[in-house]
Amino acid sequence: MKFLDPRVHGYLDYAAVLVLSLAPWLFGFGGTPAILCYVLAASQLGMSLLTAYPLGIAKVIPFTVHGGVELAVAIFLVVAPWLFGFDGVDAARNFFIAAGLGLGFVYLTTNYRAARRYERPRRERVATH
Repeated sequence: MKFLDPRVHGYLDYAAVLVLSLAPWLFGFGGTPAILCYVLAASQLGMSLLTAYPLGIAKVIPFTVHGGVELAVAIFLVVAPWLFGFDGVDAARNFFIAAGLGLGFVYLTTNYRAARRYERPRRERVATH
């Protein structure tokens, strides 16, 4: 069921940047999980600004590609505590799992094809003979 349109998805993207940026402080964890949160927040901000959807500025990244990246990040978030060895830090582990599941839900419920009208038209090459 794809009920999230590109505009709502954009608001959720920018909210995710804020949540990722504040999570270490809000939930009291540091070290590797905090660094990952900051890197993911900066990456999400950059991708959102460059995505071809209503809240994107440059509209360089197709929204469908944006969705694929978010699916990969959702999976990464869920497995990161074990990949990076912070599965024993309850607050960080639980945040990463919840964030991954939340992002996965957003991926599953977003209509990625609805943003086609925001993509830049492709330039046709003119043959020069």
